[in-house]
Amino acid sequence: MNLQLPSAVQTYFEISNGDDISRMAACFCNDARVIDEKRIHQGIEAIESWQQAARQAFTYRVEPLESSAEDDQLSVTAMVSGDFPGSPLTLKHVFTLRDGRISSLEIAP
Repeated sequence: MNLQLPSAVQTYFEISNGDDISRMAACFCNDARVIDEKRIHQGIEAIESWQQAARQAFTYRVEPLESSAEDDQLSVTAMVSGDFPGSPLTLKHVFTLRDGRISSLEIAP
């Protein structure tokens, strides 16, 4: 990863690329919310389950390409490639940060 990203966001991408899922609690707030494929995953346990299900379904890599920040939101455009239909995809990850952790993440094309 060549971008300078906040620690929590960098940790999230490391986990997305195969690092230890138990590290989710280090980068997400306890009440965090993830929206992916129009489904909401609320809380650390649900977010860990979402990540585990994605890993079981597909093998993939996420490469952050560019980022921009506005107020408390950070948008990261990333290339996601793997053995899933439509690969590779460019997806926008919109992070809201609170106290150095991710309080929300929305992933969309």
